[in-house]
Amino acid sequence: MVVETHSAEETFELGYKMGQKASSGDIVCLEGDLGAGKTVFAQGFAKGLGIRENINSPTFTIVQIYEGGRLPLYHFDVYRITDIEEIYEIGFEEYFFGNGVCLIEWASIVHQVIPQSAVIIKIHKSLSADFDYRKIEITGFMNMGEENENDIGD
Repeated sequence: MVVETHSAEETFELGYKMGQKASSGDIVCLEGDLGAGKTVFAQGFAKGLGIRENINSPTFTIVQIYEGGRLPLYHFDVYRITDIEEIYEIGFEEYFFGNGVCLIEWASIVHQVIPQSAVIIKIHKSLSADFDYRKIEITGFMNMGEENENDIGD
C-alpha cells in the first residue's frame, strides 16, 4: 500500500491511525532518510496507542519504553548500532516477544533479527515535490489488527 502525505500533520495522522489498530506483539519497522518523518510518524503512532508522553527519537538509548497507553510502546532507534551483537546485548527478544508494540527506526540495520511478520514502513521525501510531501510505502499491514488497509489511507 502507498500513502502520500502533504504535511507533517498528515504523516502524524497516518501514524495515529496505525497506532489505533496496533495489537500486542506487533513490530513496525520505519525506514527513511534523516528528516523523512520517522519521528513524526512515531509520535502519531504513540498517540494512537493512547500514550500522552512526549515521543522523541531514542538515538542515544537505543530503546525507550512508553507505558500508560492501551499497550506499552517499545520505541527503538538502531541508527548507531554498528554490530548486530549490540541488539542482543539489550535483550531485544524481551521487547519483540513481549506484550507491547515495537516501533523500530532504521530497522534495516538489524534486519537479521526482524521477524517476517513485521510491518515495514518506508518514508520517502521527494526533492522535486513540495517540501512536506512524503510517499509512504507500507508492507505487511494486514498483520496489524483486524481492520483493512482502506481504513488507514483515508
